[in-house]
Amino acid sequence: MVSPPPLAESTTDVCTPVRRDPMPAAQAALLAARLKAIAEPTRLRLLSLVAAHDGQEACVCDLTGPVDLSQPTVSHHLKILVAAGLLTRTKRGSWAFYALVPGALEGLADVLRSSVAGSPS
Repeated sequence: MVSPPPLAESTTDVCTPVRRDPMPAAQAALLAARLKAIAEPTRLRLLSLVAAHDGQEACVCDLTGPVDLSQPTVSHHLKILVAAGLLTRTKRGSWAFYALVPGALEGLADVLRSSVAGSPS
């Protein structure tokens, strides 16, 4: 019978040291909310549609057809993207216009690169 190897005296001998600060809890919560918002296919498509419009701004009336959903359903999805800090909403007359928050997508990509992948920011 083979004996198991002796246990180390201290776990510090076998644990890997932390080389940089981990993501703070508040930043993790914000990132998780944004990722949750874009994890739904319709919302990801709506974000892409807004980004594809001139000036990266679109009226809700221009977004219902491409996703084949009713205006209230599209508005619900857009509201979630606004709450996640990815879009802004401006009311003009009876229509709402949505625009990308400048730098929001780039910021999301930067956080993923630096905090998850470990590359420098």
